[in-house]
Amino acid sequence: MRTGSEPTTARSPLRIRFWLCVWGVAWAVFGAVAFAIAGRPGWAAACGVLWLVITTDMIMVVRHIRQGPHYQPGRDVPPYAPYEGPGRPSARPHGPGPRDPHGPPPPRHEKP
Repeated sequence: MRTGSEPTTARSPLRIRFWLCVWGVAWAVFGAVAFAIAGRPGWAAACGVLWLVITTDMIMVVRHIRQGPHYQPGRDVPPYAPYEGPGRPSARPHGPGPRDPHGPPPPRHEKP
């Protein structure tokens, strides 16, 4: 059942983003060098621009990882409390429907 503080078991995607950046940098450098050797300066420049973009993303990811649990919570960091202030919409904004909060009605037993 949802309580409003989910996901309590979610983890930050920063580590996988870091390793994807490493993979991307390796391929962008390889592409830039290979296209420069092959005499394709346009493609080499495109790989160089991609290399810069990936490196910038990697720098931001490493910065967020080093900032600590605010950006990458661990198992010991509790989830944020749900907002319960005025103006919060109710859990059932569309009125009663097929999901009655009191459960299904009791079965009817007809006498033969």
